[in-house]
Amino acid sequence: MERTQIMLEEEQKEILKEIAEKENRSFSELVREMLNKQIEHHKKLKLAAAAQALLADYEADEELLAFTALDGEDFNA
Repeated sequence: MERTQIMLEEEQKEILKEIAEKENRSFSELVREMLNKQIEHHKKLKLAAAAQALLADYEADEELLAFTALDGEDFNA
């Protein structure tokens, strides 16, 4: 882990401290968890945007759909 300083508004800090105390957790642990949730959310949005950008290609190009006939079949190697 790496130490990082951030500037918070007073109200933000107080709310986070209250939550951490209520959940019997450290302030840092709470902030890290919240950041991780936001990072995961951002990754999902980025992946969804990439999939949306490719959707037109999959709808228009029959070669990209060549293996859809195998969907749902078990693969035995």
